[in-house]
Amino acid sequence: MNLRELVANAKLRFSQRQMVKETFSFPYALLKPKQILVCLPAGLRELTLVKQYLPALTGLFGNANVTLLTLPGVRVTDIFPRKGFQILTPNPDQVGWSGLPKKTYVKQLQGYNFDVILDLNLEPSVFTSGILLNFPHAIRIGRGNHLGEPYYNVEIKTKFLRDERNIYRSLFETLATITHGTPPTTMVTEQ
Repeated sequence: MNLRELVANAKLRFSQRQMVKETFSFPYALLKPKQILVCLPAGLRELTLVKQYLPALTGLFGNANVTLLTLPGVRVTDIFPRKGFQILTPNPDQVGWSGLPKKTYVKQLQGYNFDVILDLNLEPSVFTSGILLNFPHAIRIGRGNHLGEPYYNVEIKTKFLRDERNIYRSLFETLATITHGTPPTTMVTEQ
């Protein structure tokens, strides 16, 4: 582990201890969110798979405003549609030396008043972890057996370990079942 990772992990542990836990009325809190933040993965393969589920995402949460957050240095505006989504890409000056988001950037994101944060990273990300810990009032959803509590207050477990397409499909189908009772017909199936 290098010095940056040590500093980032120490700061994340400090943030974990400072985090105030919220109580949510589940699943009702997921039924009518107003602002949703989707933390996108860094890999091109995962981004391409996630892109297929964007229509399902808008169907899951109705009229909510969906904001897509890329990892620092990842540009998705050429592969992701802007229609119906706001895409945020942090600049290098919004990220600290250790890879965590700077406080000014976190405050900027907090101004959106996100109700739900959906983490679609399949690998741990220091940047995304820092974001998740700064939104205790939002429902934070992620893949089971990944980061766990306190990063997520809802974990969706899947039987798939390495099949990214099926992991994402399973995540979105479970969310659809929670919010609508059944997966929507616009759900992307295996291709």
